[in-house]
Formats: sequence, C-alpha cells, structure tokens
Amino acid sequence: MPIVVTVNRREVCADTVDGVVSPVRSSAASVRGLQERAARALPPEQVERIGDWWLRRSATSLWWMATVLPHGDVERVELDRRIAIAERFYAESGGVTRFQICPGACPADLDDVLAERGYRWGHPMSLQAARVDEIRAPAPVGLLLELDPAPTTAWFDAWYAVHGHGSDPGGEWAMLGRVRQPSAYASVVDRDRIVAVGRGVADDGWVGVFGMATLPEARGRGAGRGVLAALSGWARSQAADGLYLQVERDNVAARRLYERADFTELSGYHYRTAPSPGRPGA
Repeated sequence: MPIVVTVNRREVCADTVDGVVSPVRSSAASVRGLQERAARALPPEQVERIGDWWLRRSATSLWWMATVLPHGDVERVELDRRIAIAERFYAESGGVTRFQICPGACPADLDDVLAERGYRWGHPMSLQAARVDEIRAPAPVGLLLELDPAPTTAWFDAWYAVHGHGSDPGGEWAMLGRVRQPSAYASVVDRDRIVAVGRGVADDGWVGVFGMATLPEARGRGAGRGVLAALSGWARSQAADGLYLQVERDNVAARRLYERADFTELSGYHYRTAPSPGRPGA
C-alpha cells in the first residue's frame, strides 16, 4: 500500500551524514561523487572498469546508461590507451562510443582529444543540487501525494506516457529492477488518477531525483512541486542532507521548476559521440 505523505519544508533533519558536501558548493570531488551516485541509480546491464573509468553498456534504447564515465586525470599516453579500450568495448556489440564529459571530474584534455578524433558534441546537461531542509516545494492543494517503495504499473504508465516515445518499456522496467539502493516512487494523484511521478534513490547522504514526469493536463497546477515535496520528505527519513538531479539545459520548464524549488547548478556537462555505431573515432 502506498504511504500518504505530509510535507513540512520548515522541518530540519536532525540526523546528518558525515562527509556530505554542501549542495551549494561545487568541487571536482563533489561533482564526481554525484555523477557516480547517478550511475548507480541508472544501472546498465554491464559495467567494466579501467582505473576510475566506468564503461557502461546496455542493450536497451536508454542511451545515457551506455556511456563512458571517465573520472580522474591521467597522462596523455594513458588517456589514448583508455579511449582505445573504450572504443573496442562498444565496437564489440556494435554500439556507439559515447563519453560523458564533466569539467573538473574528467581528464582536462579529454574533450579536446575526442573532438580531434571526430567525436560530436551534444546533449548539454546541468547537474543541480539543493539542501533538503531548504527545498521550496509546497504540497499542491487538492492533490494527493503518495510514495511506494517499488514502481507500480500505474506509476510506470504515467512516466511512460510522458517519456516513453514508443520505446520498448521492458528496458526501463529492467533498469528499475537493477537498482540496489533504497528507493521511493512518488505519485501525485488527482481524482484517483496519477498525474505526475518521480523517483528518489538514496545513496550515502544524498537522494537523487529521477524520472520526473507530469501529464500535459496537470501542468501548471503544482504537480511537479508535489513530487519534489514527497521526495524531499522521504529524503529526511533517509537522513539525507542533499537532493541532486540532472536536467537537460534546453528543458526550460523543468529548469524553472527546480530553480523555484531552490536547486543550484553545481556543474554543466555534455556528451561526445563517435562518428558512427561500432566505429571508433578517426
């Protein structure tokens, strides 16, 4: 049974987790840590490590799970070696070699090296964070907030109606089943129908916000704020000090929602994609 949530944003979480970096302060270490938490909250089917690099592969259409997470700095010779290994890794399955480039967390010259090899720049993103006790997301009037520990069919159907775009739903279901961290699936209900959803994943003092979706007919009514309210309340129960999320830079409506809720950008990042599937850069 879902838990009905009452949220009071003025409550202050008494328990804290040692070592949690303030969400309003950006550093290479904090950005890297959040990106790795996000990678655990979006687990692919296969992960191989080369030092601090994560080579992630997935047979589904969720391409952002099948990218290289290239953290740490290395000398140029080692950088070239790791790029070659990554290209072979994706070529084995006929996949596209794609790197997630986050300034400060990645090798300083990786972006330039990939550009020289013909990798295309694209998909600009924003990594944002907020303190749990400072979230400005009042519960919407007249809408019910619910939390489930696992995705329900109704929750998934609402998410898929917004983000599915005709893709195979099995891949997303399988990904959710691979998440090992404590999770909460938030729903905003209007007259017995779910109109907005999101999920939270707790990991070492932080809660990541994923899968935010609002049905068109519910937009502008505070449903998205309701999802954030439910997840921030759950974050307190997990003794988390911070919330973080990743949002496309061109998603104006979502960025406005997060700004009003008091999220602050820690870092921008983007992707570099090889010229064609199964073929390394020039």
